[in-house]
Amino acid sequence: MGTRSYRPYTPGTRQRTISDFAEVTRDEPEKSLTKRHHSPKGRNNRGIITSRRRGGGHKRLYRQIDFRRDKHNIPAKVASIEYDPNRNARIALLHYRDGEKRYILHPVGLNVGAFIISGPESPIEIGNALPLGNIPLGTSVHNVELTAGRGGQIVRCAGATAQVVAKEGDYVTLKLPSSEVRLVRRECYATIGQVGNLDVRNLSAGKAGRNRWKGRRPKVRGSVMNPVDHPHGGGEGRAPIGRSGPVTPWGKPTLGAKTRKPNKPSNSLIVRRRRKSSKRGRGGRQS
Repeated sequence: MGTRSYRPYTPGTRQRTISDFAEVTRDEPEKSLTKRHHSPKGRNNRGIITSRRRGGGHKRLYRQIDFRRDKHNIPAKVASIEYDPNRNARIALLHYRDGEKRYILHPVGLNVGAFIISGPESPIEIGNALPLGNIPLGTSVHNVELTAGRGGQIVRCAGATAQVVAKEGDYVTLKLPSSEVRLVRRECYATIGQVGNLDVRNLSAGKAGRNRWKGRRPKVRGSVMNPVDHPHGGGEGRAPIGRSGPVTPWGKPTLGAKTRKPNKPSNSLIVRRRRKSSKRGRGGRQS
């Protein structure tokens, strides 16, 4: 897990840094665990754009990841570590003793040839999955369930890890990567360790074309649009946004404005809120 830089032969290679893929041991995915993935390009079922700046990009096969880890008490051998174009983490191919194959997120320190297992009585080792109530305090975990049996929903991106900080009654207290402290039911499963590919935050595209390959189209500031296109638009020259604070294209406050519903049922499970964003509205610079 390292990065590779280029000599500045062209403007696109001057700032480019990519992963060295040193941990990847297999080039082709397991065919039985892949399926066709149609990119909606930001459109809904009527063809209307609902997510801006999406479209194009290279075709991808979707790798079916086992987020549930519900194959209990059956050991599995790590057969390979592979690249997944649908996420920034690496994935590990498991060969279970009964012949089944599954993909999981690759945690740091899990090597090819290692054996892992899931279940309430599993040892506290990297890659094993257990209920949160059976995991010791201070342990780092990832792929955490919010509802028992639904599968891991949080702490899944590259380098992410949560920490078990307390247990009381039916709930376990977790400190999440965002610094939020939250209660989760003790029967919910989590995987021991930290998600791999830690250097993903040190990568630089180097040129706009590499983002187009990922299906990301250009982002245009609202202040350079016309008034019909954005509330920040219009004016002569470099004009301020003309409002008390930055807003979205639909007129809603943004860049620091809270959007979480005040009466959301899970609010009672949040012990401490995540740290505030450092973004601030500045004149006509925002979109």
